[in-house]
Amino acid sequence: MAFNFQTFRTRALTAIVFVVVMLFGLLWNQWSFLALFSAIHFGCWIEYQKLVGLIDNDYTQITPLHRYGMMFAGWGIVLWMTDSSYQIGNISVHVAGWWIFSISFIVFVLGEFILSNSIKPRLWAHSILGLVYISLSWGLMMRLWGNLHQTVFAGENQTMPVLLIASIWINDTMAYLVGSMIGRTPLSPVSPKKTWEGTIGGAILAVLVVVLIGFYAFHFSIAPLVIISLTAAIAGTLGDLFESKLKRLANVKDSGQIMPGHGGFLDRFDSLLLATTTVWIIFYLFY
Repeated sequence: MAFNFQTFRTRALTAIVFVVVMLFGLLWNQWSFLALFSAIHFGCWIEYQKLVGLIDNDYTQITPLHRYGMMFAGWGIVLWMTDSSYQIGNISVHVAGWWIFSISFIVFVLGEFILSNSIKPRLWAHSILGLVYISLSWGLMMRLWGNLHQTVFAGENQTMPVLLIASIWINDTMAYLVGSMIGRTPLSPVSPKKTWEGTIGGAILAVLVVVLIGFYAFHFSIAPLVIISLTAAIAGTLGDLFESKLKRLANVKDSGQIMPGHGGFLDRFDSLLLATTTVWIIFYLFY
């Protein structure tokens, strides 16, 4: 394939902007962190509803109260999972999140019974899956912010999220490099370009890189570094395959076009969605 400078420039510029926005949101303070993942939350929901509509045409006929009621109910979950540092005067974002979830869910239910011609449990199931797949995951990302650093890492509040995201990026890069060089055995028909060699090699290298940098540069304990990087590699790959399956069922190449040359929100964060939930569960149970 001939080198296309225009395509390369578009992808490179998009990647630079993406990294700058991510670093600002992750590192500035808790409010930039919340704003970043709130924006990602709504972006993922918009694309998820579009994909589901392509898979199940009846879903395109849901009422606005269903569409936006579930979306804002999900955002309520994200806000509800914030900690005590999210306080505006006497207003707790945690409490506000509970009210936003409750009101939005009630609006959704009332809208379904009043405006819908018929109640279709299948369409409700699609949206409830969205709450689990998207909203719960980003809610648990709020829990990773500062929730575990006192007992696991002696660092800043954003240590756990940054480590998890870095592990995802390193694993993706290493899997691509190893797969390009020695990949021969397809991993799954859902994503033909992925190979077992690339997946296993990428996971091993990702664990090594994360552990070496985390231990020698930041003096973090080895065990949690291994858990985060290995979980990111395994759960991240499964999350990527799940989103690829959705796109295949919807018969589209990308979930969206918000990032020219890189696709949409789900394309960029599919691995992180599942990895966030898995990492939180593991550390909640064992730490």
